[in-house]
Amino acid sequence: MTNRVALITGGSRGIGAAVAEHLAADGFDIALSYASSATRAEELAEKLRKTGRKVLTIQADGASVEGNRKVVAETVKHFGRLDTLVCNAGAYPYTSIENATLEQIEQTLNLNLRGVMVETHEATQHMQKGGRIILMGSAFAGRAPFGGLSIYSATKAGLRGFAQGAARDLAPKGITINVVEPGPIHTDMNPSHTEGAAVLAGFVATGQYGAVADIARAVSFLASPDAGYITGAALPVDGGLLA
Repeated sequence: MTNRVALITGGSRGIGAAVAEHLAADGFDIALSYASSATRAEELAEKLRKTGRKVLTIQADGASVEGNRKVVAETVKHFGRLDTLVCNAGAYPYTSIENATLEQIEQTLNLNLRGVMVETHEATQHMQKGGRIILMGSAFAGRAPFGGLSIYSATKAGLRGFAQGAARDLAPKGITINVVEPGPIHTDMNPSHTEGAAVLAGFVATGQYGAVADIARAVSFLASPDAGYITGAALPVDGGLLA
């Protein structure tokens, strides 16, 4: 994978940061986008540069078409190529549908679904045979064990359909597209030691939260040449939430 380039949206923290670190260890140069946490993004970038990788950070609004186009354009301008796109940026409005605002609905649709489509469209203009597109879905697309997930689950379920259709579109170019579907994962924004987390872990077959490294390893595999015969698939990494 030496000299390949990966773009990770929402790559400054949590799962996105773990994916960036893992792909850098695999030999990818990295572009990572962030919405507002410039300091965090630059700290991660500097850490990866010390390993010998080239790293670009890009500030962008992932809920806007302009931002979606920007992250791809700046990556290609800086590195001259794009081999792997990881669409990780997303919104998680925890609200019932009757209490949701139209702004919440629109923001979530734009960031979680439309943005992925636009970024995929833009990226495929530059990808060659062997290109990889990996979408960060959610195991909650297949199961909503409690209320407040309707908007989020709908957008993540949409990624499955998009990947299945796009797999047919992109196969003639030798590009694969797949969805990774995390279950409950411990991050600074979703810690595993809270009372609510204990309830959520009860829905998981293993009875516990996963680690960001679990997701990063799945992405690493799908980005590798070993995954060339996998496309249009959804891979749950959920500790058995969907079991």
